[in-house]
Amino acid sequence: MSGDPGQDREFIFEFVSVGDSVRVAAVDVETGIEVVVFGPIKTRQDDLQRLAARKLMRRLTQEGVTPESKTPRPGGRGVIV
Repeated sequence: MSGDPGQDREFIFEFVSVGDSVRVAAVDVETGIEVVVFGPIKTRQDDLQRLAARKLMRRLTQEGVTPESKTPRPGGRGVIV
């Protein structure tokens, strides 16, 4: 899909119903960085997935992970296993 925020990266998505909402966790496979978004249960899954991917790409940019480096900057939070 053109304009897909994570088209050159591999993400894992987890969808969990929480009452009238859906919790979507997105994890970047290379770095292990995770973000979470919530949305109404009636929202289309691909819309929530796209939102989570955009948030994850923003987080990766904030952490200094670029398409060239693909590793978190030194001193970043979390542990790479």
